[in-house]
Amino acid sequence: MTTAQLSLEHLIRPSDITEGKAPVLFLFHGYGSNEEDLFSFAEELPSSYCVIAARAPYTLQPFGCAWYAINFEASKGKWSDHEQAKASRELIVRFMEEACETYHLDEKNVNLLGFSQGTVLSYAVALSYPEKIRNVVALSGYIDESVLAEGYQQKDHSHLRLYVSHGQMDMVIPPEWAQKSSELLGEMGIDHTYEEFPVGHGVSPANFRSFSQWLSDHSGV
Repeated sequence: MTTAQLSLEHLIRPSDITEGKAPVLFLFHGYGSNEEDLFSFAEELPSSYCVIAARAPYTLQPFGCAWYAINFEASKGKWSDHEQAKASRELIVRFMEEACETYHLDEKNVNLLGFSQGTVLSYAVALSYPEKIRNVVALSGYIDESVLAEGYQQKDHSHLRLYVSHGQMDMVIPPEWAQKSSELLGEMGIDHTYEEFPVGHGVSPANFRSFSQWLSDHSGV
């Protein structure tokens, strides 16, 4: 399928559904990567989904992209640019709407899969605009409440379903951050599955099989 000129550069694997509108799974990569990273999963993901891997809008030198800057300064320590993150949150929402219209996808069956920084943004979109999202696969990331839309707590999240996983030996994002995110989802009454795997900051084969099966079970097709 030929990709259209939309708000974000992207790669697309069509659904095998030939009648009606197909569900869509948007993939959001981590800091310093690009759309080709998670798209390597595409052929192994459930065939009912149209899979779209997006490229983050901020370019890093000498290569790679980011959804928002992460700065490492001796005087400030490690800190994230929350304004850029919020801008990316809104850009993702616009891009998803454009893609659903352009590729004739089911806007009522929009699903997100993020890794690391892409998971932070997937959480931000789903919790800020739950009416737009069906399922989320949150890999090796966490909920950053600083980048959620104001008033998100008052939204209806009852239909959301999430699969959350993390590496037990992750040295980039501590497992405790993911565990805290799982607790927050529980406090909000959001149905979710939480798993840990004996890996670092990455996705093991067992992790892939688990979330791929979860997506199959929750496709709604």
